[in-house]
Amino acid sequence: MSQPADPQELQELQEPLRVARKGEQPTRKGPEEYFTGAVTIEPLFPASEPARATANIVSFEPGARTAWHTHPLGQRLIVTAGVGWVQEWGGPVHEIRPGDVVSIPPGRKHWHGATDTTAMSHIAVTEALDGKVIEALEKVGDEQYGM
Repeated sequence: MSQPADPQELQELQEPLRVARKGEQPTRKGPEEYFTGAVTIEPLFPASEPARATANIVSFEPGARTAWHTHPLGQRLIVTAGVGWVQEWGGPVHEIRPGDVVSIPPGRKHWHGATDTTAMSHIAVTEALDGKVIEALEKVGDEQYGM
């Protein structure tokens, strides 16, 4: 039998604890190829090996939304403010509110954003596969969105 590793040795091999301060990474506008309307993205943390998860706070003004898109390893959305909508291809539109957690399976075509009258923010947690986190598809038209 092997001996358990010395906790001190393990700690020395690991990265140090790090506190990422709010505002360390600049907030940016959501790119037009991925979004319709006014969207801001505030990075929380990037994927760093061996981990592959990233997280961003994404804020949508009323009427703003993503394009249809997929994620190779899925996505989790944690609604933090406002009221929004999420829909998978061929399915109903679901209203989402603060505290709701949306689990989007890998490869599932979907969109999400604010309602037409209320802003919405969520934390988006996504994993990268070979450096890729998203495949943007066509825009969600006003008729699909319900305007």
